[in-house]
Amino acid sequence: MNAADDGRLDPSEGAETILRLPGLADTDLPFRGHRRIKEHLMRETARDARPARTPIRRPLALFLAAGAATCAVALAVTFGVSRFDERPPVARPEPAAVQLLDRVALVAQEAPAPTVRDGQFLYTKTTGHSTSLSETAGGGMAAARTDESAERWVSVDGTAGTLTRNAKGSATDPARGKDNASLNGPTYRFLESLPTDPDRLLETIYADTRLNHGGDSGSTTGPDQEAFVAIGDLLRTVEAPPGVSAALYRAAARIPGVILVPEATDAAGRTGVAIARVHKGERTEWIFDKGSLRLLGERTVLLKDSAWGKAGTPVTSVAIVGRGIADKAGQTPKQ
Repeated sequence: MNAADDGRLDPSEGAETILRLPGLADTDLPFRGHRRIKEHLMRETARDARPARTPIRRPLALFLAAGAATCAVALAVTFGVSRFDERPPVARPEPAAVQLLDRVALVAQEAPAPTVRDGQFLYTKTTGHSTSLSETAGGGMAAARTDESAERWVSVDGTAGTLTRNAKGSATDPARGKDNASLNGPTYRFLESLPTDPDRLLETIYADTRLNHGGDSGSTTGPDQEAFVAIGDLLRTVEAPPGVSAALYRAAARIPGVILVPEATDAAGRTGVAIARVHKGERTEWIFDKGSLRLLGERTVLLKDSAWGKAGTPVTSVAIVGRGIADKAGQTPKQ
């Protein structure tokens, strides 16, 4: 597999990957999905790819805690034009990535909705690591891994705090209440209230990323990358209702620069296919099982040597190894 410097692959390799995945023939698509992908492919053929914008340098800090969302979204914020909006977009999403996300959305939408009651907890177990940099005695920089394996219990309705257990012990976040949940701290009831139309949902996410990561914000990432990260955090942190999960995947298919990676390995050693986005020499990947198209986890991979490590090194990697519903925080659901 030959990856270009920007993390993109030969289009034919992406197309072959889609064909190899079970149950992913074009004839399986509903009419609207098939038409949307066909129109996208026609646009790709008719127009030249736009040049990638030069990313802004970010501070030497990298931390991905299981369940930590990167962007806080204010739902009442309206769009504002920033200098990011005036720059050429990174690139349109790869057709193979759009197609895979549509398949993943179909699977998510057909999944049975979990039966939950107020007062219960959504349980998620993850395994993985993050990477941090520290200065050495000689003035250099050393990269070190931190175990990010954890178990979390998130209140269904927000009336109880979120319990987290990891290698450091146990900690409980304060209860958010029924009216204080957000995309940065979601509950199941909050997720139920989100729009299932992917365009409206993406507008909600971009409302924050344009405000907090636009040209005047001092952000080192920008709205598009932050939107991709925010959706990934939501998908990994709390299991959403099927319609919302499907909308999140379809919203991601509209973000510039989204690509397909045919082979990826999660923190639990499981291999799959990934949807990814490249930013400043790093590729953030959402890894899916090739058979079930279930989300396995997420990782960020270096595309070039740096202080963080050698090219190909996953500097963060978190795998979802368990999910369920518990009546009490600290109780492990029956599998």
